[in-house]
Amino acid sequence: MQIREGLTFDDVLLQPGPSRVLPGQVDVSTKLTNTITLNVPLISAAMDTVTEA
Repeated sequence: MQIREGLTFDDVLLQPGPSRVLPGQVDVSTKLTNTITLNVPLISAAMDTVTEA
């Protein structure tokens, strides 16, 4: 059995910086079913204390 390395939020640092992507170029829609698309950003946080609170 091989143990793979895992990272937590304490191991990673995201630094803000300039972006080449304009806000109007981003698609934030969420596909709920094959026929229903929600045109509002609906993204859960990747933290259990935020998502399950």
